[in-house]
Amino acid sequence: MEDRFDIMRWRNEQIYHLRQSKPLTTEDQDNYFTNVISKLFDQEQPDQILFSYLEGEKCIGYGGLVHINWIDKNAEVSFIIDTRREKEEFNKHWSIYLDLIEKVAFTELKFHKLFTYAFDLRPHLYEVLEDCGYIKEAVLKEHCLFNDEFKDVVIHSIINDQLTLRKIQREDKNLIFEWANEEQTRFNSFNSNEIPYNNHSAWFDKKLIDKNACYYICEFNGEPAGLVRFDIKEDKLIIGITIDKKQRGKRLSSKFLSKACEIVTDQTQLPIIAYIKKENFPSIKSFEKAGFIYNTNIKINDIDAYEYKYKRK
Repeated sequence: MEDRFDIMRWRNEQIYHLRQSKPLTTEDQDNYFTNVISKLFDQEQPDQILFSYLEGEKCIGYGGLVHINWIDKNAEVSFIIDTRREKEEFNKHWSIYLDLIEKVAFTELKFHKLFTYAFDLRPHLYEVLEDCGYIKEAVLKEHCLFNDEFKDVVIHSIINDQLTLRKIQREDKNLIFEWANEEQTRFNSFNSNEIPYNNHSAWFDKKLIDKNACYYICEFNGEPAGLVRFDIKEDKLIIGITIDKKQRGKRLSSKFLSKACEIVTDQTQLPIIAYIKKENFPSIKSFEKAGFIYNTNIKINDIDAYEYKYKRK
């Protein structure tokens, strides 16, 4: 209730891109919160689930799942942030929010699909959506009337693909050997030499019983898609990731990294560190999206690299 007038102000300031026919008044907002918002808490399947988006204890945004279809298990994503933050922090907060709302929709509610429905005048929004795995699904020409002018509408969507992690098993030895020797994987590694099978076999057998190693096979729709590695070294948890070449380009890395880090942060307080070659831009982007922040420059095997540190939630 205490957020309602901040939300009203942001909506009125950003009315140009909202499906809102006129500026809201304090009376409008009071009525909406009293007669609509308050009732949502008592409904088993409301048509919208709304959240205040907080930085610390301060509300800096507002949104949720709207136009919920409980039968077809889909919903529209809605979100606005404090107008003063749009210029410098738009991408940052949209990315964080999408990650949070997907946990609600996909993990908690088991929805199948999320979509956005926006006037075709926000290219900066579409860039964020597509970077977060949303696909541009359609452009509806002159679909909405706003200020006596028909506007095109752009629809982006994301499907709830099944992403799971499991501990490595002895049967994974050959699969991991294939991934480790793949050309792009070796190029991004700090040791790019081809790995003999005998060396790999001995290494794998050792890791299976190593208490300082925790390796996860990443599965996408039930199929092995990659490997996330954690090794304890000098009171740090060193993380690495390998993605099957057939699964690249699907923006899976950051999602697998996020899931893996959530698992291990429940088990240890050790800092999680990633070492990434400077020229490995896709990995840098994936780790940053998964919650890692730049820490320092470093050399590994005389190769220039960045050290990234996971920011615990």
